[in-house]
Amino acid sequence: MPLITAEQRRTLRADVTASLVVFLVALPLCVGVAVASGVPAELGLITGIVGGLVTGLLPGSSLQVSGPAAGLTVLVFTAVSDYGLPALGVIVLGAGLIQLVLGALRLGRWFRAISLAVVQGMLAGIGLVLIAGQLYALADAKAPGGGLADLAGLPRLVLATVTSQNALLALAVGAGTARLIAVWPRLSGRARVVPGALVAVGVATALTALFDLPIARVEVTGLLHAIQPLGLSDAKRLADVGLAATVVAFALIASAESLFSANAVDRLHSGRRTDYDKELMAQGAGNSVCGLLGSLPMTAVIVRSSANVQAGARTKLSRVLHGVWLLLFAAFLPQALSYVPTAALAGVLIHAGWKLIPVKEIGPLWRDHRGEAVVLVVTAAAIVTTNMFEGVLIGLLLAVVKTAWAMSHVHISVSDSGIGPVRVRLSGNATFLRLPRILDTLEALPQRHVELDLSGVRHLDHACMTALQSWADERNAHVSQPDAEAGVLGGPGRAGTAAESSAGPDTAGTAGGAGGQARGSAGIHPKGPQP
Repeated sequence: MPLITAEQRRTLRADVTASLVVFLVALPLCVGVAVASGVPAELGLITGIVGGLVTGLLPGSSLQVSGPAAGLTVLVFTAVSDYGLPALGVIVLGAGLIQLVLGALRLGRWFRAISLAVVQGMLAGIGLVLIAGQLYALADAKAPGGGLADLAGLPRLVLATVTSQNALLALAVGAGTARLIAVWPRLSGRARVVPGALVAVGVATALTALFDLPIARVEVTGLLHAIQPLGLSDAKRLADVGLAATVVAFALIASAESLFSANAVDRLHSGRRTDYDKELMAQGAGNSVCGLLGSLPMTAVIVRSSANVQAGARTKLSRVLHGVWLLLFAAFLPQALSYVPTAALAGVLIHAGWKLIPVKEIGPLWRDHRGEAVVLVVTAAAIVTTNMFEGVLIGLLLAVVKTAWAMSHVHISVSDSGIGPVRVRLSGNATFLRLPRILDTLEALPQRHVELDLSGVRHLDHACMTALQSWADERNAHVSQPDAEAGVLGGPGRAGTAAESSAGPDTAGTAGGAGGQARGSAGIHPKGPQP
């Protein structure tokens, strides 16, 4: 009996081939994300290695690939600017531990309950801030830092670029890189075997070296020198409220991005589905290791994951091997990074940032689900104008308000033949959000007897019930009632308040009670739900 079957050989061949493709896709992204985050380029490679060798070995999602993500670039850059590079390890370790706890408590599946509009808005906001910041790197300039500051400084950047030959050269290299990445998928299938980002960066690097262009290049410090192991003194900084809030933001955003990526990857293949709790723990373990090494945070990355699936990967071996290839490159060829122009990496990230913005989805979303489109746009704008954490909180709050408003839909129908009682029927959910509309309708009714039917109301909250009771009492108190036996709502002859609606439809009556229907009084059919 052979040691390895033909099927196993085919699986092994497919996984090895896919791992090489993922490695070639991951290499420029790892370096680019690190440079854009304001940390040594080697830290991006370290996170990619941990994503392959640690997270890749753990259960959860078999074909999803983890590493440094463009989606966290803005958050990392802000954290490093505010707290310094040594604090990065503390933040990432804390985020990893939170992820481990959330996974152990089986809360991974709950991340799927986050509004898709908020997630898309979050990614769009990240994309906008990322593009704004990388436009400066595209011209070898330093970004002011912060979404609004970067956007406000663009006119000055344009002026400085057009008056500098070196800046124009860097701009040409970076823009050419982004353009080549964009058009690469349109080429023939054989050419597309090699990832477009790698080809574009390779061409930019070759041209820069060949013509010795006077533009900035990646600074290399060496793998061991870049690693900053976490010390006990650094861990004490978690007592800082601002830093602790950053840890929570890292944990929640990285978890949401990873689990939404897992959902997308599951739709790309027919294999085993993702276990969200185990995947969250795998991400937490990887981030804990990255934190101990003082490296960048990791998430599951849809670009690498989709490349893995499309390359024919069958098992988790492909993502583990991609980490091995990154380790070998970082160990033996780190100096090769010193030839890469930073403008080329900026082009890679501008293309990645543009893909985070759901340009094609916004139009149909506005036509079909206008409220969701508003949530998306407001979330993105809030991230650009404030920061990642506050922007996401604003988006979540708006999504909750939008849902509450939609769920409180109430329909009011008025039937008035000109003689006899005016019949008003409410249906839907009568909540305080719709109370102004309900009262405006009732107060505009003619001064005749009103029958208010609540039988179609699915939910009547306390505010609405109290307001309707007050309206009926006030109306009955200000109209003449020729029939002394008529009574008012709440009197001896009442048909019942909303709280007594369990009497059933057969007891539905009006405020006139046994004495008949008094002209100008308000009657409530007590068939609606209890508050």
